[in-house]
Amino acid sequence: MDTLNLSLLIGLLAVGTWYDIRSHRIPNMLIIAGLITGVLTNTILHGFSGAATATAGGLVGLAVLLPFYMMRTLGAGDVKLMAVVGAFLGPTNVLMVILATFLSGGIMALVVAARSGMMPRLLQNIKLMLFGAFVKISAGQTPNMNDLPESVGKLPYAVAITAGTLAYLAWQHIR
Repeated sequence: MDTLNLSLLIGLLAVGTWYDIRSHRIPNMLIIAGLITGVLTNTILHGFSGAATATAGGLVGLAVLLPFYMMRTLGAGDVKLMAVVGAFLGPTNVLMVILATFLSGGIMALVVAARSGMMPRLLQNIKLMLFGAFVKISAGQTPNMNDLPESVGKLPYAVAITAGTLAYLAWQHIR
């Protein structure tokens, strides 16, 4: 990844993370600016194939996280922010970033739960989510996470998206 794309992506992620920590929202104007910038810079750098790769990456980022929004485990801003990451990195790389993000988010959740004394509740919620999802899927319904008795807390997931993206980019650089 070239320095321009990398700098722009990191800047957008930093702003998105700041907003998410501050207000648990990621502004649509930031998402729109990120999508346009990702497609535009890839088009300038790589022509039509860059535009196609950026578009495909944005769609993959959106499509993979959309079911989590539908189950109410992620906010719409988080899903759209991953589409921005995809617009910069392309479809293959965004899949790897999503895996790194899930790992980062899981570690983040465990640390927060452990520090706040909510680890037993977190483990109970995981058990209930898995059982509830299995039952709903077996009945032909879409699982959602509205049925949990008590939340362990709300995490600004843009932090996990940023951490996952940076971890993947660092791994790519040292590999």
